[in-house]
Amino acid sequence: MGLSEEQEGADLEYLLGDMAVDPATRAAGAILIILGSLLGAQLGIMLISANPGELLSGRLDSTDTYADVSGIVNSALIDNTTGGDPVEGVRVRLLYDDGSTTGKEALTDSNGRFTIPDVLRESSIIYVSHPGNNTTSVFMVPGDHAQIVVTLAPGDGEQVIDMRGESHLGESVLFATAIAVLTLLAGLAGLIGGFEAYRGNSYRRSWWLAFVGLWSRGMIFVGPLLILLGMGLVTLSKEQFSGDAQ
Repeated sequence: MGLSEEQEGADLEYLLGDMAVDPATRAAGAILIILGSLLGAQLGIMLISANPGELLSGRLDSTDTYADVSGIVNSALIDNTTGGDPVEGVRVRLLYDDGSTTGKEALTDSNGRFTIPDVLRESSIIYVSHPGNNTTSVFMVPGDHAQIVVTLAPGDGEQVIDMRGESHLGESVLFATAIAVLTLLAGLAGLIGGFEAYRGNSYRRSWWLAFVGLWSRGMIFVGPLLILLGMGLVTLSKEQFSGDAQ
C-alpha cells in the first residue's frame, strides 16, 4: 500500500513537472485569466450604464418640478434560506401625502421593478399591497432617491417607512459610479495580466495584474474563480517566463 502511494505521488510529481514546462499550461492559464477578467470588465460596463443618466446630468435636481419614481419589490428573506427574490405583478400606487389617491400606479415586472413617470416633486406615498403580505407605505419626495426598495413581509399588518428629509442622492450616485469605474479598471488590469502571461514576458507583472482583476467580480464568483485557476496554472509554469520568473 505504501509503495502504491509513493508511486502515485511520483506520478503526480512527473505530471506537474511536465505541465510546468509545457507552453500550453501557461497559455491555458492566460486564457482563463482573460475570460474571468472579460466578465469583470463587462460587469463594470453594465454598472456604469445602469447609473441613471438623468441623475448624473442633474435632471433630478431639487429645482425640478417633476421626477420619475422607480423602485424594486422583493420578498422578505426567511431564515437566510428562502426569499429575497423580486416579485412580479405587485400593484404599486402613488398617493398624496394625506393618503388620497393620485390615480397613478404601476405593476412590477419580472425583475420586480416599477416606474411611475412624471410625478410632482412634493411629499407623497408609495403604497404597496400584495396578498398574504403586510401592506407598505413609503413616505418620500420623488427625485430624492434613485431607487425605492420595498420588502414584502408575510402578514396582514402595515409597515410605514419614512424616507423624507435630507437627500443623499448625489453622494449615492458618485459612490455607485466610483465602484463601477473601479470594477471596469480591475477587469482591464486582469485582461492586461492575461495577455502578459500569454506572451510570457514578466511573471510578477502578470500575476499582480491578474490579482487586481479578481476584484472585478465578474458574475459574482465565476470570473474570480476563472482568474484564480489561471493564476495557479501561470504560477506552475512561471519558469517559462523570460523576465522575472523567480
